[in-house]
Amino acid sequence: MALSRIDTTNMIEDVPQSKLDNNINFRNIIINGDMSIAQRGTSFTGINSGNGTYPVDRFRANLGATPGTWTISQDTTVPTGQGFAKSVKYDCTTADGSLAAGAFLLFEQQFEGQNLQYLKKGTANAESTTLSFWVKSNKTGTYICELLDADNSRGISKSYTISSADTWEKKTITYAGDTSGAFDNDNAASLRLFFWLAAGSTYSSGSLQTSWGTRVDANAAAGQVNLADSTSNEWYVTGVQLEAGTTASDFEFLPVDVNLLRCQRYYFKTTESGTATILLTGGLESSTSAGQGGFSLPTEMRATPSLSFGSGIKLYSSGSGASTASISQNRCTTTVLSCAVTVSGGTVGQAGYIYRATSDGFLVGDAEL
Repeated sequence: MALSRIDTTNMIEDVPQSKLDNNINFRNIIINGDMSIAQRGTSFTGINSGNGTYPVDRFRANLGATPGTWTISQDTTVPTGQGFAKSVKYDCTTADGSLAAGAFLLFEQQFEGQNLQYLKKGTANAESTTLSFWVKSNKTGTYICELLDADNSRGISKSYTISSADTWEKKTITYAGDTSGAFDNDNAASLRLFFWLAAGSTYSSGSLQTSWGTRVDANAAAGQVNLADSTSNEWYVTGVQLEAGTTASDFEFLPVDVNLLRCQRYYFKTTESGTATILLTGGLESSTSAGQGGFSLPTEMRATPSLSFGSGIKLYSSGSGASTASISQNRCTTTVLSCAVTVSGGTVGQAGYIYRATSDGFLVGDAEL
């Protein structure tokens, strides 16, 4: 029987053009913009200074000169029908109605320069970028989002308005391309995105810098409301997307495994539960008082990570029954975590493994920007 030829010439017409135009993988410069990955924990209380709090991966709180005290957390309050399951929440627990001049309250993410080369910054063909996100607060008024070029000390700030209290609103902000100051092509922080939530006069006493130029502190957050002025104040955000171009596309949802691996380039924490039977790394007793172990990372990290350990991490050896005194970092790379263990009663060459002896047993590799 003769087979008829199938004419595929016009088959593409059956696919909506919008699906083709919008099919650009990894267009979102933001990592974890749906706030779904939170390796460090999901709620942090008593936050009033510093930049070490990550309520979700890749996003950190940054506070200076004590702009109130906050509980900052991953939350399940989300806009209805948009596909999001998580948000980040800032909850003011101690108010500051009169900010110090140098006070600031930020929610931020930083980006490697080598991931931004396609923006062509510093050339005549510099790309515009568009930021979109969902936001909700009882504190209405003007808020600022700033892009800071950390390589060249250049900045641009744009405002958005929360119009209706306690209502999810989608915001879109477009920033012109910058024809001055190229991003370094490396793994260091070249660009920072700041969501301003409170700003003392050092950062708000000038005129908002709405075009790219040398960063002037006083112009960075001019007009910003003070979210810290009442313990009733809350601020939520999710669906953060930053992309090349002058229009916002639909939020780019990634599979959870892909999203997690992108986060683990910067921070990795073993997540096993239970005790005693959970293998973390292979191990070997190299002397009667020392052991070592190695752990292959799920993805290459941005840089050689620093290691930290929970108190429940131990080296087990069935032959000698050596007891673990301490564990520390030893010759790590961007793909392998290596641990040195101080033991007592070890046997040279005895194999073993590093494991969770208690529920506080964990291993962390940190290569954040």
